[in-house]
Amino acid sequence: MSQFNVSSCCLQGCVRSNNEDMILAHHKFLRSESNCQTVIYNSLSRSIFAVADGMGGHESGEVASSETLHNLEFFYYDMPQGLSISEFNDAMVSWLESVNRKISHRETLHPGLNEMGTTLVAMAYYEGHFFRMHCGDSRLYLFSEGQLRQLTIDHSLNTFMGEEKHSNIITNCIGGGCTTSYMDIFDIQGEVKRGDMLLLCSDGLNDMLPDSRIAEILSQGGDAETLAEAAVKAGGYDNVSACLITIE
Repeated sequence: MSQFNVSSCCLQGCVRSNNEDMILAHHKFLRSESNCQTVIYNSLSRSIFAVADGMGGHESGEVASSETLHNLEFFYYDMPQGLSISEFNDAMVSWLESVNRKISHRETLHPGLNEMGTTLVAMAYYEGHFFRMHCGDSRLYLFSEGQLRQLTIDHSLNTFMGEEKHSNIITNCIGGGCTTSYMDIFDIQGEVKRGDMLLLCSDGLNDMLPDSRIAEILSQGGDAETLAEAAVKAGGYDNVSACLITIE
């Protein structure tokens, strides 16, 4: 399975004065309004799709999300071939440590970027394997046979406290003064099949739309733009990013 139908959409929302989210869809970066595309990738040994939700105030959050995704794209497509699952995991952990140092160092050099940081959620396809990776509270969902299931577990205070309702107090991120950043990495090859959809999103989507509404939209054939626009119509209190990957 190496063909993906991908739609991505990244919207500013109704309240924020700028957009600190960013999407990486293979080699394409998306941030601006109406930035929605559908692409098909054939016969590739690797592809990566990611959403980064920046934080830290005006400009600094968007710098952190952009730096992280551009660094990830360069690193991922430069990785050697033939890595085992454990070697792949080790490589991504090393990348996280490196980019976290880079973001933190940039904060030191530029006081205006103080405490900038970002969350990250990604789906990586590498030589026949699907990997989910995340740091923070941006999410990855699996939509299969009409059922929506959250694959990631939010790195947030409410999750730590055992509460179901999502809060924006996160316990893990890249940069943002977090010196002990970590990333959950799992091989999900056995969990996805042809016809399934994988949805990457920032909390600007799932805070506005309950899982039941997301599932309803996907069941009706909606794409990333449909989801993002529904979140904006529901209030759009935050930036909204959605990247929807259909396995073909």
